[in-house]
Amino acid sequence: MFTYLFVIFLLAMVMTKLWLAARQVRYVVAHRATIPERFADTITLTDHQRAADYTVARTRLGMAEIFAQAVLLVAFTLLGGLNLLHIGISEWLGEGYVGQIALIAAVLLISGVVDLPFTYIRQFVIEQRFGFNRMSLGLFIADMVKGTAVGVVLGLPLLFVVLWLMDRAGPLWWVYTWVVWVAFNLFVQFIFPHVIAPMFNKFEPLSDASLAQRIEGLMQRCGFAARGLFVMDGSKRSAHGNAYFSGFGRAKRIVFFDTLIERLSPAEIEAVLAHELGHFKRRHITKRLVVAFALSLAFLALLGWLIGRTWFYTELGVMPSMTGSNNALALVLFFLVLPVFGFFASPLNSLTSRKHEFEADAFAASQTQAGDLVNALVKLYQDNASTLTPDPVYTAFYYSHPPASQRIDRLLGHA
Repeated sequence: MFTYLFVIFLLAMVMTKLWLAARQVRYVVAHRATIPERFADTITLTDHQRAADYTVARTRLGMAEIFAQAVLLVAFTLLGGLNLLHIGISEWLGEGYVGQIALIAAVLLISGVVDLPFTYIRQFVIEQRFGFNRMSLGLFIADMVKGTAVGVVLGLPLLFVVLWLMDRAGPLWWVYTWVVWVAFNLFVQFIFPHVIAPMFNKFEPLSDASLAQRIEGLMQRCGFAARGLFVMDGSKRSAHGNAYFSGFGRAKRIVFFDTLIERLSPAEIEAVLAHELGHFKRRHITKRLVVAFALSLAFLALLGWLIGRTWFYTELGVMPSMTGSNNALALVLFFLVLPVFGFFASPLNSLTSRKHEFEADAFAASQTQAGDLVNALVKLYQDNASTLTPDPVYTAFYYSHPPASQRIDRLLGHA
């Protein structure tokens, strides 16, 4: 019965994803010729149509990616691919920790190879066509190598500890694993600004003294402490602009993409930063971490129950070992199928995220001029070719940020 349940959920997920993507394409194309009235004075028809074409191109590529990922999942499970990998690696490296880690690495490698063409097309075809790509092939490869190296250095010790706990910590292994998982995530958050991020980008102190003074005044008003203001060379990869925080406590850093600094006025930059500060002041980051850690505990508890059920393996096309450990096999299988059963809960996450964005906008409007944030958003939508006319159903399901018209209407209400 679990096989039938998995197939039903998988088909429902794939059909829903494709249906939503098709809705998005049709809706954006249908509104391509007309600029929404609110933006008629600030967005040209050429920019509006460019955003529509960019959205359609990315969505259509996403549809092909949905199909490829579904085929890969079926190949791993019902067609026996994971079972063949398990048998082959066990015969080659045994069923100890080396063999178990190799199985997980093999699945990640195969998944990465399948994803690679889509990543390449997205960067060097679509982003290139619409004038966003500034990344060379050499930098693309270097990023992959560095990312893999970071994953190996951080991931291998974590994976070994998890497999050891599953093997030695008894029935409550999932509780100890959760503690390790939480500690690991906090550790990565701590080292990211100082160790990981500089491997990929250069960070220089903000050199504009007047802008720095303006930002420091905003932080003082908001009661926010940060260790430094930095500008990141995001332009070496993309023309898209952004800003973000990283780190914990007083060690938090504020980072601006150089493309953002070049495009926005000081007042607009201050408004964008006030929005980001709003996430901290409203404790959105803390709330998201608490929810993420609570869900991870629930998922690990579920895995702790499933790991001893033979049907969990056999009804997903895998024959568990009768003599050795199935820990790695259970981990891989669980995280392969979990997104299938959790897909229809994703609108709840999107809804919460949009609510947080509205709250951060309201905070920004209380600390800066709402009109400055409106102007900044219009420029960012224009520069990033974000469609102003997304499909409402697609938006409700996927969008972590409210559509432009909704955000601006709310902000003008605060003006």
